[in-house]
Amino acid sequence: MTLESLLIFLLIGAVAGWLAGVLVKGYGFGIVGNIIVGIVGAFVAGLIFPSLGFSLGGGILGAIVHATLGAVLLLLVIRVVKRA
Repeated sequence: MTLESLLIFLLIGAVAGWLAGVLVKGYGFGIVGNIIVGIVGAFVAGLIFPSLGFSLGGGILGAIVHATLGAVLLLLVIRVVKRA
């Protein structure tokens, strides 16, 4: 992995984590936490969406939307677990 791809990966994670924090009110984790939530969310979405036959296309915008949806799912699961 080159430095450029690592920076893009972190940028997409940060944007996706921030968007997920905005969409799921009250669950922002700061910049580092948002990057982690975005990256883990992208991983979760990468596991779940292809098995459902759901595709968003390619490019950076598709990656951000994909990671954001996964991060929102992750935050909703965290919310449910915290309530239990």
